[in-house]
Amino acid sequence: MPAPATAAPAAPPQAAVLARPRLTAVLLMAGSCLPILGAVLIAPVLPKLQDHFAATPGADVLAPMALTVPALALGVMAPFAGVLVDRLGRHRLLVVATVLYAIVGTAPLYLDSLGAIVASRVLVGVAESAIMTSCTTLIGDYWTGRQRERYLALQAMCAAVSATAFFALGGAAGSAGWRVPFWAYGIGLLLAPLMAAFLRPTNRQQPAADTSTAPAAPLLRRLLAPCALTFFGAMVFYTMPVETSYLLDDLGVTASAAIGLSTALASAATVAGAVAFTRVTGHAERLLPAVLVTCAVGFGIVAFAGNAPLLVAGAVVNCFAGGMLLPTLITRTLALLGAADRGRGTGLWNAAFFLGEFVCPVALIGVSKAVGGLAAAVGVLGAVTLLVAGGLALLRARDGARLRVDNATA
Repeated sequence: MPAPATAAPAAPPQAAVLARPRLTAVLLMAGSCLPILGAVLIAPVLPKLQDHFAATPGADVLAPMALTVPALALGVMAPFAGVLVDRLGRHRLLVVATVLYAIVGTAPLYLDSLGAIVASRVLVGVAESAIMTSCTTLIGDYWTGRQRERYLALQAMCAAVSATAFFALGGAAGSAGWRVPFWAYGIGLLLAPLMAAFLRPTNRQQPAADTSTAPAAPLLRRLLAPCALTFFGAMVFYTMPVETSYLLDDLGVTASAAIGLSTALASAATVAGAVAFTRVTGHAERLLPAVLVTCAVGFGIVAFAGNAPLLVAGAVVNCFAGGMLLPTLITRTLALLGAADRGRGTGLWNAAFFLGEFVCPVALIGVSKAVGGLAAAVGVLGAVTLLVAGGLALLRARDGARLRVDNATA
């Protein structure tokens, strides 16, 4: 494992982690949840935000952008954050970005211009790109093998649980005014000192023991296919959490309690899927086509559902498989990276994932107009997911046959 970036002989990061494994994991999971907070916290107060700035030209466009633009900024800036992570160090960048997150995240508390608020949200996305890339890279630095896979699954679980919790928090805080939820971004000022004190810096150089197995292909070539799959996987992962309320509305379900319960069930299914991933980590790569097929089955149920219970059942099936999909995608990508390029590789993966998240609702709206409805668009996505799963299965079978031939001729 990488050693600390100090000249004096000291315990490597792995030893430091083992000395305080729970605290280290808690801090990294808390940091990983900050971008989720940015993505959902203000969703319940968007109507109030728009009403407050109703006199501002283009408010009907700018107000929703306050919610979505951080994900776009995160996706665009993540590759650059990855370069900084490798050059400046994961630990230092994480602490600085967490402080920046708190400063720009709370800026709408005193800003009186909708344009300035949207600009501050862009900066939130920039800070989130550095936070997410640093946290995931540190997980790759601190742990290996099954432990790493379990912590990546825990990261997915925390994302699912925190999304529901932050949405509820935003709604509750928003009852006191549209500015109130922005106070939550101040949590960064509490986390940053703890990260600085208890997370250990890592050496950016690849240990000699690892260089013999590090892939020789250029980074972009190595990650082109995994990132393309991740972009698509993000669309699969986010479709039901984002669209369930609209699909229920199309079926005539408008009660907030029913929609909230459906969202909670979907989130619980995602957590259950991430837990299931920890049980099959040794077979996750082989099971990836089956996971995508299960996602497609969930989409199919939703597409043909004629009532709310059946639609929610489809969402649960889809989200359970989604909970397994997310850690599988990042685990297979980290396996291609050495310590020297782990930050850049993680940045590229985050870019692919969050750009997929950003594109997801836009793409579904476009497809729904072409096929006559949102449910039909979900069905189209299910069909494409089946095709991707079939392609992966064929590639795996071909690679397996080639390996058997090579072994037979060796």
